[in-house]
Amino acid sequence: MKELLRTNDPTVIAFASALLDGEGIDCFEWDVNTSILEGSIGILPRRLMVRSDDLTRAERVMRDNDIDLGR
Repeated sequence: MKELLRTNDPTVIAFASALLDGEGIDCFEWDVNTSILEGSIGILPRRLMVRSDDLTRAERVMRDNDIDLGR
């Protein structure tokens, strides 16, 4: 698994996940429980992971939809 996206904004994660699903790219959200435990102060980002083989295609989907990968 490779990190595609890291953000404190859960709406970005939801949008990115929906886009990837529409393209047939499997993704998995990491750090959800940790992020929830810290409350709503937003200091712990969530990560969206994809398979290594899908990383390039997933990055293209993010760029085409103006989602900043922060890298």
